[in-house]
Amino acid sequence: MPTRIAVVDKDLCQPRKCSQECIRFCPVVRTGKRAIYFDEQLNRPVITDLCTACGICVRKCPFEAITIINLPSELDEHCIHQYGPSGFKLFKLPMLKQGKVIGIIGQNALGKTTIANILAGSIIPNLCSSDGSRDEVIRRFRGTELQTYFTRLYGNRLRVIHKTQYIELIPMVIKGKVKEALMRVNSDEGKVLEVANKLNLTHLLDRDVSVLSGGELQRLAIAAAILKGGDVYIFDEPTTHLDVTERLRVAKAISELTSGNRYVLIIDHDLAVLDYLADLVVILYGKPGAYGIVSSIKGAKEGINEYLRGYLASENMLIRREAIAFKPTPPPREVRKERVLVEWSDVTKNLGDFKLIARSGQLMRGEVVGVLGPNGIGKTTFARILVGELQPDEGVVIPYGVVRISYKPQYIRDIAIKYPELTVSSMIGKVAGVDYREKPHWPDLANGLLLTPIMDKSLKELSGGELQRVMIAAALLKDAELYVLDEPMAYLDIEQRIRTARVIARLAEEKEATVLFIEHDVTMLDYVSSSVMVFDGEPGKLGMANSPIDLRKGMNMFFKAQDITFRRDAHNGRPRINKKDSVMDRIQREIGEYYYYVTEKE
Repeated sequence: MPTRIAVVDKDLCQPRKCSQECIRFCPVVRTGKRAIYFDEQLNRPVITDLCTACGICVRKCPFEAITIINLPSELDEHCIHQYGPSGFKLFKLPMLKQGKVIGIIGQNALGKTTIANILAGSIIPNLCSSDGSRDEVIRRFRGTELQTYFTRLYGNRLRVIHKTQYIELIPMVIKGKVKEALMRVNSDEGKVLEVANKLNLTHLLDRDVSVLSGGELQRLAIAAAILKGGDVYIFDEPTTHLDVTERLRVAKAISELTSGNRYVLIIDHDLAVLDYLADLVVILYGKPGAYGIVSSIKGAKEGINEYLRGYLASENMLIRREAIAFKPTPPPREVRKERVLVEWSDVTKNLGDFKLIARSGQLMRGEVVGVLGPNGIGKTTFARILVGELQPDEGVVIPYGVVRISYKPQYIRDIAIKYPELTVSSMIGKVAGVDYREKPHWPDLANGLLLTPIMDKSLKELSGGELQRVMIAAALLKDAELYVLDEPMAYLDIEQRIRTARVIARLAEEKEATVLFIEHDVTMLDYVSSSVMVFDGEPGKLGMANSPIDLRKGMNMFFKAQDITFRRDAHNGRPRINKKDSVMDRIQREIGEYYYYVTEKE
């Protein structure tokens, strides 16, 4: 007999806005009991064991809140945690190993945060059949490394440091200067200065926490976690808002924590960094909001390749119908005068102590121009000049004809503050027009970015990730010739990033639109870009914007300046970061191929 999972998603279910036809039309009533009933305390329907999986309630629900799925019965014994009757279920846990970095790959709403909270001890798993107790959990994992882990955790013999993903909350709870905040965590000034130097925080020590950027807050949170000194480190999305160099700096600092037989768990959506940092990975699969299953543990390379292929060999499980592959050989960039959409002369702009110098260049119809550069180098300033939010001190931007522009800014929380009562549907309509549901890309965006369940929510109710998905959809649904997207992949999971990238590529091809794609996730920038624009200089002081060029020249220019080499995976062409001074790193430096180097098939 299969295991039946019947879930009513508490975030999607809106019982006061419907006639509760899911209950009225349920055909199963036995001994006076229904297969589905309304629980006043939970404020949502609950599906009982009488359910026959006829699917009527699933079809009747207008909010797609009900999921009924049959799974193999052997999963029953691996059920770890359930959020109340007919709530989300998590199956299995990753096996932590001392001295190793374990990575988690998977979509949002599959249980990654639940796993982190269980392993941190803030949630005691109920094992889906009881109220849960520490002794039961320890018995469940007898004979495995997790038994040892939970025995030590519940015996207060492990100090767990959990760096959460919600870094935007830091200024609300931590006041004062950066150095003061770190000294409150660890009073050893020498250690504070050592960690600050590792994470490039030294120049920020006298700056107030309240004025830090997203990337600076991220590095502060990671520094504080390291300084606390623990036995277990859990890092939830530690690379958000960081540029490529900062991501590698953070990865190195995290990898050093494995000494002394510590446990390290990392949850991140940047596949290049996860591949570089993790020794082993697990893959989360299932149905978002309904259930999540943790795969067997795999080597980092093999696990990421299986995830991209969409088929998990040891589980014999297809998790995606289409494999994801990258371009090992970049396309050339042909400059054709008749296809130029926007052109600019040499441009300069002074903003306080910072100066931007942009060399003359052109954007052509039908191309996606990836923008690469460290934080604080002027990428957003250039984007604002291009869309007319800032006027250059010298030089001009010349559009060819009437150019409608769609702009997704880097920081979007101000939009929710400005329009707190506006619903998601109204916000998208305000940006993209009231007929946005008729546009060909709406189904892809609605499904890929999980927008349907939140359409009636007000902007003030949205999380940072939900607001990001709304503003991406609004920007891409707007009728325009030029799309300027500033860090659109922040807060998105891997599947959402890939679907968004595919919509961007189709927009450029089908509408002959131009997309300026500012992004720090090199894997996604590689996946979608047809050319690249490289920024260099001195962050915070001088930014130099080079003209758009073909991918090979641009990637080599940028990564040579960053002193980083990438090789390409032989099976799917994905970019993989080389360890410094490894054999491959030395070979690529000698031949001057810092990015497009395809290894031989194994």
